[in-house]
Amino acid sequence: MTPTVTRNVLFVMCDQLRADVLSCYRPGGALQTPNIDRLAALGVRFDRAHVSSAVCGPSRASYYTGRYPVSHRVTWNRVPMPIDEWSLGDYLAQHGRECHLLGKTHFVPDDRGMKQRGLDVSGAAAVRFRQGGFTPIERYDGHFEMQADSPYRQHLLARGYDSDRPWEDYVIGSLDTDGAFASGWYLRNAGLPARVDRRDSETAYLTDRAIDFIQAKGESPWTLHLSYIKPHWPYKAPAPYHAMFGPADCAPPVRSARERSHPHPVQAAYQKHEESEAFAHDTAWQTIKPVYLGLVRQIDDEFGRLLDVLDAAGRMQDTLIVFSSDHGDHLGDHWLGEKEVFFDSAMRVPLIVYDPDARAAGTRGTVSHAFAECVDVVPTILDALGMLPRSQRIEGQSLLPWLRGETTGTLREITVGTLDYAYREARLTLGRGVDESHGTMVRDDRYKLMLWQGYRPQLFDLHDDPDELHDIGNDPATAPVHRRMREALDDWHARRRQRATESDADVVLRTHAHERMMNILIGRW
Repeated sequence: MTPTVTRNVLFVMCDQLRADVLSCYRPGGALQTPNIDRLAALGVRFDRAHVSSAVCGPSRASYYTGRYPVSHRVTWNRVPMPIDEWSLGDYLAQHGRECHLLGKTHFVPDDRGMKQRGLDVSGAAAVRFRQGGFTPIERYDGHFEMQADSPYRQHLLARGYDSDRPWEDYVIGSLDTDGAFASGWYLRNAGLPARVDRRDSETAYLTDRAIDFIQAKGESPWTLHLSYIKPHWPYKAPAPYHAMFGPADCAPPVRSARERSHPHPVQAAYQKHEESEAFAHDTAWQTIKPVYLGLVRQIDDEFGRLLDVLDAAGRMQDTLIVFSSDHGDHLGDHWLGEKEVFFDSAMRVPLIVYDPDARAAGTRGTVSHAFAECVDVVPTILDALGMLPRSQRIEGQSLLPWLRGETTGTLREITVGTLDYAYREARLTLGRGVDESHGTMVRDDRYKLMLWQGYRPQLFDLHDDPDELHDIGNDPATAPVHRRMREALDDWHARRRQRATESDADVVLRTHAHERMMNILIGRW
């Protein structure tokens, strides 16, 4: 095994961050992200990185296990992780290391499965089981009023935010021009500043805790998952970030009149969701988008503080850094709010990887157009630490060969995403059963095919139509494309790691070995 200089890992994930708002992905915009750009200049920026599902729960499960939703079976938010799944923290624990957590995971343990099987775990294994393999410094999923013992809640109370509900009253709460309370749950109030000081906001608070953790570790090796909960809704920013940008700084939503007048049935159902109806109005996106940019700018400022601490402590010489997001945000694109549907505004995410190893010197500051996916993060981290396990479970690929210029091959020919919308209003609108609400996306270098259970497929030519506005799925001339992409998807399904309890080497050892290993004679005359 080749020696590695990587001793520490910093895995930063944002929530609902689109790739195309960062200045290293889209230069020339009003929003500048110099600190995220600084990381891109030190590492490799993957221009075509995708998530396996544009929903928090299944996407994060893929990030943490290195497996697709069809394999790890977490298909929606708060769907428990099956007890037989392994995550990054479980792999690290085999080598005596912990994977510490600050922030959001959306993980739910399979307590019912444990109880039904009469299983019990204790000690560190129990913590890993209940926390998705992580050792929490502070798990903070946000977006709800915290429990009484929440460290962030206690921080707010100690800082003078005196309320029974300090998160709702201050972190996402505002005062309108008349001095009346204005809740951040309502999109119309997004442009008002949060009542919390920026230094006590969620992004700054988690950054402070990350800095404290890294400084306390000193020269001891560590792995930290810093999981920011912004720029996810509620779209509420503290001053001065709430007013840094205006509507003129924001590109209008990418959408066409035909998408509204003649939409695909599933897209039409999603357009009827409350958030989509809101974003259909210019006033809504003109109110929300500037705040969204402000929240991203705050993430960049806080991430810069963290990079400065790493640099001053000499940790940039031995720390692998991964920066990404669990999915994007439509923000009115295609007449949609939220995420989920397979357009690039939801599926394409930033992925920047900094490898401290000298072997990565030749790729620093470069851009890769390879199809990277969220499932590649776990094998990349393990590979960098010299811990790459047997491959019977992990479905992603280590990115180190691409980071170190050791290969010019293709990372993958297609990227695949799935959606289980059984939990959403769209299913009720369409009158579908809970097992009749599946979607699959397969994308290659030119085309994106969206397959919807019970409905016609959608097809987009991304060379001629990069904004995905013209569905050519019904064009008979595209039949060869449909056939080729379906064959590629069939092959992809056949390659899933379903035999997760035995390695390929185990299979080779036991192939046609019944006589040699077990003294069994089958069919001997």
